[in-house]
Amino acid sequence: MLITQGITKSYDELQILKGIDLEIKRGEVVSIVGASGAGKTTLLQILGTLETPDQGKLFIDNVDPFALRRKELSAFRNNSIGFIFQFHQLLPEFNAIENIILPALIKGESKEEAKKEGMKLLSILGLEDRYNHKPSELSGGEQQRIAVARSLINKPKVVFADEPSGNLDSQNSSELHQMFFDLRDEFHQTFVVVTHNESLAKMTDRRLTMSDGLIVV
Repeated sequence: MLITQGITKSYDELQILKGIDLEIKRGEVVSIVGASGAGKTTLLQILGTLETPDQGKLFIDNVDPFALRRKELSAFRNNSIGFIFQFHQLLPEFNAIENIILPALIKGESKEEAKKEGMKLLSILGLEDRYNHKPSELSGGEQQRIAVARSLINKPKVVFADEPSGNLDSQNSSELHQMFFDLRDEFHQTFVVVTHNESLAKMTDRRLTMSDGLIVV
């Protein structure tokens, strides 16, 4: 599903990534761990096509996204990649279902069809009765589940999560972690998760450790 070859990245004189070679299989749940400053988030941003590498190649499902034109890359990112962030990034003026279906509307889906798919996801996540609630009316765990539903609305090939449970208490963290595996089994998606949470890292199919801009394990 995902291959990198010799990915490097520097900001000014500081080299963050020093040559990342990586293969992730379809349907894997992979965690990336390491000390702060090791390059985890930078790598995740490049894998998610939010940043471009200085050198090296990235292939997602046999597509080189950085060879695409800007509009093509935006469409590829919206259709093939899902994102889950630590601070959910929900739009406060929209309710739950409206937040969830935004990527589908950008893709060109009808509002009716997008809402139908969004309600299915809410049902799977146990939040169908919260569809009309704005983020301020939801708990932290509920907000993060809405963000998960949003990441899945376009049936992406791979979902990238950056410290997804970093802002949650232990119970909500455990529920969110188990959800990744349930969703993988349900939708056969690939998940790549940057985390400091040891319990989540131990649950994943494979754990990669980064140190000083390289994958060392």
